[in-house]
Amino acid sequence: MDFSADSSYLQVSTGSYKRQVYEVPSGKQLVDQAVIDRITWATWTSVLGDEVIGIWSRHAEKADVNCACVSHSGINLVTGDDFGMVKLFDFPCPEKFVRPCFCIITTISTVDITVLYCFCIR
Repeated sequence: MDFSADSSYLQVSTGSYKRQVYEVPSGKQLVDQAVIDRITWATWTSVLGDEVIGIWSRHAEKADVNCACVSHSGINLVTGDDFGMVKLFDFPCPEKFVRPCFCIITTISTVDITVLYCFCIR
């Protein structure tokens, strides 16, 4: 679930693999794709949408990619999948079958925050 930068919209991914966008606070579903395309999102955790088509490999099934998160800078996307792989992509990645960076991953944890560092080699 993600809010737009101005908190006027909310996007969710459904169990039937559909991305839905709603107006806040009315709850009215937004279906005009031109309007949806102009929304700036404060966060992005969806595995669905034109912005993330490239995270899906040629042979992936719908349930293979489980999670996604865009960096605070808005230029990188990290995904996790059923095979235990963590992959790093440029964001947005609207082209099909993009090859992710090879990641060497380490995390640093403190009391308040965990940071994921990916060192990429293409």
